[in-house]
Amino acid sequence: MQAAMAITTKYCQKELEEYGGCVASHPASWQEKCLDLKLKVAQCTSSHPVIRKIRTDCASEFSAFESCLRENQTSAEACQPRLNRFLACVETVDLSGTANAAPQPT
Repeated sequence: MQAAMAITTKYCQKELEEYGGCVASHPASWQEKCLDLKLKVAQCTSSHPVIRKIRTDCASEFSAFESCLRENQTSAEACQPRLNRFLACVETVDLSGTANAAPQPT
């Protein structure tokens, strides 16, 4: 989860900051008041070229990590080796030509 959050923060920081600000400003009604900003965060994470490339190139590593989390819900530490494999994969993804690209419509 932290890895996904770190990637999301890096490439969708503006959307996350706007959403976080809205949530902080509306503690009692943020679910309703901030829905459009939540959807913007979701749109960014699903359409950003860098995140899409990582999802494609490291799909099997991420899937293995996700499966491990489901199987070890009370002991996420057991999944550290799979998380490490996913993060190692992310480091090898060739992002040339995508790093400064804007999110694409899905």
